[in-house]
Amino acid sequence: MGHFLKTVFKSGKFTFGFSVIMIILLYIIIYPMFDHRDPLEMKGGFFERPNLFQYLNNTKEGTSTAAKPMEVDQGITDLMAQFGLTAVTREEAPLELHLLGTDNFGRDVMTQLVAGTRTSLIIGVVAGSIATLIGLTIGLLAGYIGGQLDNFLSSVINIFLVIPSFVILILISVSISARGFITTGIIIGFTSWPWTARAVRAQTTSLRNRDHVNLSKLSGHSMPRIIARDILPYIASYVVMAFILQVASGILAEASISMLGLGPRNVATLGLMMFWANFFNALFNGNWWAFLPMVIMISLITFSLNLMNSGLDQIFNPQIRS
Repeated sequence: MGHFLKTVFKSGKFTFGFSVIMIILLYIIIYPMFDHRDPLEMKGGFFERPNLFQYLNNTKEGTSTAAKPMEVDQGITDLMAQFGLTAVTREEAPLELHLLGTDNFGRDVMTQLVAGTRTSLIIGVVAGSIATLIGLTIGLLAGYIGGQLDNFLSSVINIFLVIPSFVILILISVSISARGFITTGIIIGFTSWPWTARAVRAQTTSLRNRDHVNLSKLSGHSMPRIIARDILPYIASYVVMAFILQVASGILAEASISMLGLGPRNVATLGLMMFWANFFNALFNGNWWAFLPMVIMISLITFSLNLMNSGLDQIFNPQIRS
Protein backbone atom coordinates (compact mmCIF):
# COMPACT_ATOMS: atom_id res chain seq x y z
CA MET A 1 0.00 0.00 0.00
CA GLY A 2 2.81 2.38 0.86
CA HIS A 3 4.52 1.67 -2.46
CA PHE A 4 1.24 2.32 -4.28
CA LEU A 5 0.81 5.71 -2.59
CA LYS A 6 4.39 6.71 -3.35
CA THR A 7 3.83 5.78 -6.97
CA VAL A 8 0.58 7.69 -7.48
CA PHE A 9 1.83 10.84 -5.73
CA LYS A 10 4.71 11.02 -8.18
CA SER A 11 2.13 12.18 -10.73
CA GLY A 12 1.74 15.97 -10.69
CA LYS A 13 -1.79 15.73 -12.07
CA PHE A 14 -2.93 13.31 -9.37
CA THR A 15 -1.27 15.33 -6.61
CA PHE A 16 -2.86 18.59 -7.74
CA GLY A 17 -6.33 17.07 -8.12
CA PHE A 18 -6.04 15.33 -4.75
CA SER A 19 -4.95 18.61 -3.11
CA VAL A 20 -8.02 20.42 -4.48
CA ILE A 21 -10.32 17.71 -3.15
CA MET A 22 -8.64 17.87 0.27
CA ILE A 23 -9.08 21.66 0.39
CA ILE A 24 -12.78 21.27 -0.43
CA LEU A 25 -13.17 18.62 2.29
CA LEU A 26 -11.45 20.85 4.83
CA TYR A 27 -13.72 23.71 3.78
CA ILE A 28 -16.93 21.75 4.40
CA ILE A 29 -15.59 20.40 7.71
CA ILE A 30 -14.12 23.57 9.22
CA TYR A 31 -16.61 26.25 8.12
CA PRO A 32 -19.61 24.81 10.06
CA MET A 33 -17.52 25.07 13.24
CA PHE A 34 -17.70 28.87 12.94
CA ASP A 35 -21.13 29.30 11.36
CA HIS A 36 -23.86 27.28 13.05
CA ARG A 37 -26.80 28.61 11.04
CA ASP A 38 -29.26 26.22 9.47
CA PRO A 39 -28.67 26.29 5.68
CA LEU A 40 -32.45 26.17 5.09
CA GLU A 41 -33.27 28.94 7.58
CA MET A 42 -34.93 31.92 5.87
CA LYS A 43 -33.67 34.94 7.81
CA GLY A 44 -32.36 37.26 5.12
CA GLY A 45 -33.97 39.32 2.41
CA PHE A 46 -34.73 38.41 -1.18
CA PHE A 47 -31.42 38.05 -3.10
CA GLU A 48 -29.37 40.18 -0.71
CA ARG A 49 -25.91 40.96 -2.04
CA PRO A 50 -22.78 39.75 -0.23
CA ASN A 51 -22.45 42.18 2.65
CA LEU A 52 -19.11 41.58 4.35
CA PHE A 53 -17.97 45.21 4.13
CA GLN A 54 -21.37 46.57 5.08
CA TYR A 55 -21.51 44.20 8.04
CA LEU A 56 -18.03 45.23 9.23
CA ASN A 57 -18.87 48.93 8.88
CA ASN A 58 -22.11 48.53 10.82
CA THR A 59 -20.36 46.52 13.51
CA LYS A 60 -17.66 49.16 13.80
CA GLU A 61 -20.22 51.95 14.04
CA GLY A 62 -22.45 49.99 16.40
CA THR A 63 -25.47 50.25 14.11
CA SER A 64 -27.67 47.70 12.42
CA THR A 65 -29.48 47.77 9.13
CA ALA A 66 -32.62 45.78 8.58
CA ALA A 67 -33.08 43.78 5.40
CA LYS A 68 -36.30 44.01 3.45
CA PRO A 69 -38.91 41.44 4.39
CA MET A 70 -39.46 38.68 1.86
CA GLU A 71 -42.85 38.56 0.17
CA VAL A 72 -43.96 35.16 -1.12
CA ASP A 73 -47.10 34.59 -3.18
CA GLN A 74 -49.30 31.50 -3.05
CA GLY A 75 -47.79 29.93 -6.17
CA ILE A 76 -44.29 30.04 -4.72
CA THR A 77 -45.62 28.74 -1.39
CA ASP A 78 -47.13 25.70 -3.11
CA LEU A 79 -43.93 25.07 -5.07
CA MET A 80 -41.83 25.23 -1.92
CA ALA A 81 -44.20 22.79 -0.19
CA GLN A 82 -43.35 20.19 -2.86
CA PHE A 83 -39.72 20.36 -1.70
CA GLY A 84 -40.58 20.16 2.00
CA LEU A 85 -40.02 23.89 2.61
CA THR A 86 -42.28 26.36 4.36
CA ALA A 87 -42.57 29.92 3.08
CA VAL A 88 -42.26 32.59 5.76
CA THR A 89 -42.63 36.33 5.92
CA ARG A 90 -40.11 38.14 8.05
CA GLU A 91 -40.25 41.27 10.10
CA GLU A 92 -37.35 43.70 10.08
CA ALA A 93 -34.31 42.26 11.83
CA PRO A 94 -30.70 43.30 12.52
CA LEU A 95 -28.26 42.89 9.69
CA GLU A 96 -26.65 39.46 9.52
CA LEU A 97 -23.40 38.54 7.81
CA HIS A 98 -23.89 36.90 4.40
CA LEU A 99 -20.49 36.31 2.80
CA LEU A 100 -22.12 35.14 -0.44
CA GLY A 101 -25.42 36.94 -0.04
CA THR A 102 -28.80 35.24 0.19
CA ASP A 103 -30.90 33.30 -2.27
CA ASN A 104 -34.47 33.80 -3.43
CA PHE A 105 -35.83 32.67 -0.05
CA GLY A 106 -33.47 34.71 2.10
CA ARG A 107 -31.28 31.73 2.97
CA ASP A 108 -27.55 32.28 3.44
CA VAL A 109 -25.75 31.08 0.30
CA MET A 110 -22.46 30.29 2.05
CA THR A 111 -23.99 27.91 4.58
CA GLN A 112 -26.05 26.33 1.80
CA LEU A 113 -22.92 25.95 -0.33
CA VAL A 114 -21.16 24.08 2.47
CA ALA A 115 -24.15 21.82 3.13
CA GLY A 116 -24.84 21.36 -0.58
CA THR A 117 -21.23 20.42 -1.32
CA ARG A 118 -21.26 17.86 1.48
CA THR A 119 -24.54 16.36 0.28
CA SER A 120 -23.47 16.26 -3.37
CA LEU A 121 -20.18 14.56 -2.43
CA ILE A 122 -22.08 11.94 -0.43
CA ILE A 123 -24.39 11.35 -3.39
CA GLY A 124 -21.37 11.01 -5.69
CA VAL A 125 -19.62 8.53 -3.38
CA VAL A 126 -22.79 6.44 -2.93
CA ALA A 127 -23.49 6.44 -6.67
CA GLY A 128 -19.85 5.71 -7.53
CA SER A 129 -19.60 2.85 -5.03
CA ILE A 130 -22.78 1.16 -6.28
CA ALA A 131 -21.97 1.64 -9.97
CA THR A 132 -18.40 0.38 -9.53
CA LEU A 133 -19.51 -2.64 -7.47
CA ILE A 134 -22.19 -3.66 -9.97
CA GLY A 135 -19.95 -3.07 -12.98
CA LEU A 136 -17.04 -4.92 -11.36
CA THR A 137 -19.18 -7.94 -10.43
CA ILE A 138 -20.85 -8.28 -13.83
CA GLY A 139 -17.61 -7.62 -15.72
CA LEU A 140 -15.62 -10.18 -13.73
CA LEU A 141 -18.27 -12.89 -14.11
CA ALA A 142 -18.76 -12.27 -17.82
CA GLY A 143 -15.06 -12.05 -18.58
CA TYR A 144 -13.90 -15.01 -16.50
CA ILE A 145 -16.68 -17.57 -17.06
CA GLY A 146 -17.36 -16.68 -20.70
CA GLY A 147 -19.66 -18.84 -22.83
CA GLN A 148 -23.42 -18.42 -22.56
CA LEU A 149 -23.18 -16.37 -19.38
CA ASP A 150 -20.85 -13.95 -21.12
CA ASN A 151 -23.25 -13.66 -24.07
CA PHE A 152 -26.20 -13.02 -21.77
CA LEU A 153 -24.44 -10.45 -19.57
CA SER A 154 -22.94 -8.74 -22.61
CA SER A 155 -26.43 -8.44 -24.09
CA VAL A 156 -27.70 -6.89 -20.86
CA ILE A 157 -24.78 -4.44 -20.85
CA ASN A 158 -25.38 -3.49 -24.47
CA ILE A 159 -29.10 -2.90 -23.81
CA PHE A 160 -28.29 -0.49 -21.00
CA LEU A 161 -25.65 1.21 -23.14
CA VAL A 162 -28.10 1.75 -25.99
CA ILE A 163 -30.70 3.34 -23.72
CA PRO A 164 -29.38 6.68 -22.38
CA SER A 165 -28.81 6.33 -18.65
CA PHE A 166 -30.07 9.86 -18.06
CA VAL A 167 -33.47 8.93 -19.50
CA ILE A 168 -33.68 5.92 -17.18
CA LEU A 169 -32.60 8.13 -14.29
CA ILE A 170 -35.37 10.64 -15.01
CA LEU A 171 -38.04 7.91 -15.32
CA ILE A 172 -37.04 6.33 -12.01
CA SER A 173 -36.84 9.71 -10.26
CA VAL A 174 -40.32 10.66 -11.49
CA SER A 175 -41.78 7.37 -10.22
CA ILE A 176 -40.39 7.85 -6.69
CA SER A 177 -42.24 10.43 -4.59
CA ALA A 178 -40.01 10.55 -1.51
CA ARG A 179 -36.47 11.27 -2.72
CA GLY A 180 -33.78 11.63 -0.09
CA PHE A 181 -30.20 12.27 -1.08
CA ILE A 182 -29.16 8.68 -0.29
CA THR A 183 -32.01 7.39 -2.44
CA THR A 184 -30.87 9.69 -5.24
CA GLY A 185 -27.33 8.35 -4.98
CA ILE A 186 -28.61 4.76 -5.13
CA ILE A 187 -30.73 5.52 -8.20
CA ILE A 188 -27.79 7.15 -9.98
CA GLY A 189 -25.55 4.21 -9.10
CA PHE A 190 -28.01 1.66 -10.51
CA THR A 191 -28.20 3.55 -13.82
CA SER A 192 -24.49 4.25 -14.45
CA TRP A 193 -22.69 0.89 -14.18
CA PRO A 194 -22.65 -0.41 -17.84
CA TRP A 195 -19.44 1.33 -18.99
CA THR A 196 -17.53 0.00 -16.00
CA ALA A 197 -18.90 -3.50 -16.57
CA ARG A 198 -17.92 -3.45 -20.23
CA ALA A 199 -14.38 -2.29 -19.53
CA VAL A 200 -13.85 -4.77 -16.66
CA ARG A 201 -15.14 -7.61 -18.86
CA ALA A 202 -12.59 -6.73 -21.54
CA GLN A 203 -9.76 -6.62 -18.98
CA THR A 204 -10.82 -9.93 -17.41
CA THR A 205 -11.14 -11.67 -20.78
CA SER A 206 -7.53 -10.79 -21.57
CA LEU A 207 -6.37 -12.17 -18.19
CA ARG A 208 -8.32 -15.41 -17.85
CA ASN A 209 -5.93 -17.43 -20.05
CA ARG A 210 -2.69 -16.09 -18.58
CA ASP A 211 -0.21 -18.64 -17.26
CA HIS A 212 -0.66 -17.76 -13.61
CA VAL A 213 -4.44 -18.10 -13.91
CA ASN A 214 -4.16 -21.47 -15.66
CA LEU A 215 -1.76 -22.63 -12.96
CA SER A 216 -4.32 -21.73 -10.29
CA LYS A 217 -6.98 -23.66 -12.20
CA LEU A 218 -4.74 -26.74 -12.39
CA SER A 219 -4.06 -26.42 -8.67
CA GLY A 220 -7.78 -26.81 -8.03
CA HIS A 221 -8.39 -23.37 -6.61
CA SER A 222 -11.98 -22.13 -6.52
CA MET A 223 -13.29 -19.49 -8.91
CA PRO A 224 -13.74 -16.80 -6.20
CA ARG A 225 -10.14 -17.35 -5.06
CA ILE A 226 -8.79 -17.16 -8.60
CA ILE A 227 -10.71 -13.96 -9.30
CA ALA A 228 -9.71 -12.38 -5.99
CA ARG A 229 -6.00 -13.31 -6.09
CA ASP A 230 -5.06 -13.77 -9.74
CA ILE A 231 -7.29 -11.36 -11.67
CA LEU A 232 -8.53 -8.57 -9.42
CA PRO A 233 -5.05 -7.30 -8.39
CA TYR A 234 -4.17 -6.80 -12.07
CA ILE A 235 -7.20 -4.59 -12.69
CA ALA A 236 -7.26 -2.87 -9.28
CA SER A 237 -5.77 0.34 -10.66
CA TYR A 238 -8.45 0.48 -13.34
CA VAL A 239 -11.17 -0.12 -10.73
CA VAL A 240 -9.89 2.85 -8.72
CA MET A 241 -9.94 5.03 -11.83
CA ALA A 242 -13.44 3.82 -12.69
CA PHE A 243 -14.62 4.67 -9.17
CA ILE A 244 -13.21 8.20 -9.41
CA LEU A 245 -14.98 8.77 -12.72
CA GLN A 246 -18.22 7.33 -11.34
CA VAL A 247 -18.10 9.73 -8.38
CA ALA A 248 -17.63 12.69 -10.73
CA SER A 249 -20.44 11.55 -13.04
CA GLY A 250 -22.69 10.94 -10.02
CA ILE A 251 -22.25 14.54 -8.85
CA LEU A 252 -23.01 15.82 -12.36
CA ALA A 253 -26.04 13.52 -12.63
CA GLU A 254 -27.43 14.83 -9.34
CA ALA A 255 -26.98 18.40 -10.51
CA SER A 256 -28.70 17.58 -13.80
CA ILE A 257 -31.80 15.97 -12.35
CA SER A 258 -32.02 18.56 -9.57
CA MET A 259 -32.02 21.30 -12.19
CA LEU A 260 -35.17 19.60 -13.51
CA GLY A 261 -36.71 19.51 -10.03
CA LEU A 262 -36.29 15.72 -9.72
CA GLY A 263 -33.47 15.60 -7.19
CA PRO A 264 -33.45 15.31 -3.39
CA ARG A 265 -35.94 17.40 -1.45
CA ASN A 266 -35.81 19.25 1.86
CA VAL A 267 -32.00 19.21 1.78
CA ALA A 268 -29.37 21.51 0.31
CA THR A 269 -27.56 20.19 -2.76
CA LEU A 270 -25.57 22.03 -5.39
CA GLY A 271 -28.07 21.04 -8.08
CA LEU A 272 -31.12 22.11 -6.08
CA MET A 273 -29.56 25.50 -5.33
CA MET A 274 -29.03 26.00 -9.07
CA PHE A 275 -32.64 24.94 -9.66
CA TRP A 276 -33.99 27.68 -7.38
CA ALA A 277 -31.62 30.27 -8.86
CA ASN A 278 -32.78 29.36 -12.35
CA PHE A 279 -36.45 29.35 -11.35
CA PHE A 280 -36.17 32.88 -9.99
CA ASN A 281 -34.15 34.15 -12.98
CA ALA A 282 -31.04 34.92 -10.95
CA LEU A 283 -28.88 34.81 -14.07
CA PHE A 284 -30.96 37.34 -16.01
CA ASN A 285 -31.42 39.61 -12.98
CA GLY A 286 -27.70 39.79 -12.30
CA ASN A 287 -27.85 37.90 -8.99
CA TRP A 288 -24.56 36.09 -9.70
CA TRP A 289 -24.00 35.02 -6.09
CA ALA A 290 -27.08 32.77 -6.26
CA PHE A 291 -25.64 30.44 -8.92
CA LEU A 292 -21.95 31.18 -9.63
CA PRO A 293 -20.53 29.63 -6.39
CA MET A 294 -22.34 26.36 -7.15
CA VAL A 295 -21.08 26.32 -10.73
CA ILE A 296 -17.52 26.93 -9.53
CA MET A 297 -17.78 24.24 -6.85
CA ILE A 298 -19.14 21.59 -9.24
CA SER A 299 -16.43 22.53 -11.76
CA LEU A 300 -13.67 22.29 -9.15
CA ILE A 301 -14.83 18.91 -7.87
CA THR A 302 -15.29 17.28 -11.27
CA PHE A 303 -12.11 18.87 -12.68
CA SER A 304 -9.99 17.66 -9.78
CA LEU A 305 -11.46 14.14 -9.90
CA ASN A 306 -10.84 13.90 -13.63
CA LEU A 307 -7.32 15.24 -13.10
CA MET A 308 -6.70 12.51 -10.51
CA ASN A 309 -7.99 9.92 -12.97
CA SER A 310 -5.75 11.28 -15.71
CA GLY A 311 -2.74 11.12 -13.39
CA LEU A 312 -3.48 7.50 -12.50
CA ASP A 313 -3.92 6.67 -16.17
CA GLN A 314 -0.48 8.08 -16.95
CA ILE A 315 1.04 5.89 -14.24
CA PHE A 316 -0.71 2.58 -14.88
CA ASN A 317 -1.42 2.71 -18.62
CA PRO A 318 1.70 1.28 -20.33
CA GLN A 319 0.87 2.87 -23.69
CA ILE A 320 0.67 6.38 -22.18
CA ARG A 321 3.64 5.76 -19.89
CA SER A 322 5.83 4.74 -22.79
